[in-house]
Amino acid sequence: MRKAAIKRKTKETDIEVAIDLDGSGASQIATGIGFLDHMLDLLARHSRIDITVKAAGDLHVDHHHTTEDTGIALGQAVKQALGDMAGITRYASVHIPMDETLTRTVIDISGRPVLVFKAEFSRDKIGEFDTDLVREWFNAFALNAGVTLHVETLYGTNNHHISESCFKGLARALRAAVAIDPRAAGEVPSTKGQLGG
Repeated sequence: MRKAAIKRKTKETDIEVAIDLDGSGASQIATGIGFLDHMLDLLARHSRIDITVKAAGDLHVDHHHTTEDTGIALGQAVKQALGDMAGITRYASVHIPMDETLTRTVIDISGRPVLVFKAEFSRDKIGEFDTDLVREWFNAFALNAGVTLHVETLYGTNNHHISESCFKGLARALRAAVAIDPRAAGEVPSTKGQLGG
């Protein structure tokens, strides 16, 4: 049962997250930020990970704390659900087109958190959502999931498409990397015998 539930409460946000790595892609997302809800719904659908997110944050200030803390909580949930990571595929690399945009996403569920994020936005906002928060979410997720994650938009002009291709890329990479490799016989996929450090 590769499931996890995380509760994170600070003076800025109150977040509950539940995931099932072996789900069907079902989602119940309520962050109070429409664009973020849309991105997290895409993440669930295309990763086939069931994701529930209930977040209340200081949206009267801005979207930063809720966006970042949601990434933190989801990352922690993925790490917890993976346990000792025995039998997982570990690596994945995907290219995701979104109309005129193409994004490459590469993941290593290594236990060593690193984010390389290369996507340029031509505007400060997508609707009411600050475009610089896309990177903030990915950084929070990668650091707390304990994954090495490289996301690079190779080309694209529409800011919504760029963001969407990044989230879809993560979804498809996660789907492949967390999958159980039937040839691994429950082994941790590392010559060290463990992942992380």
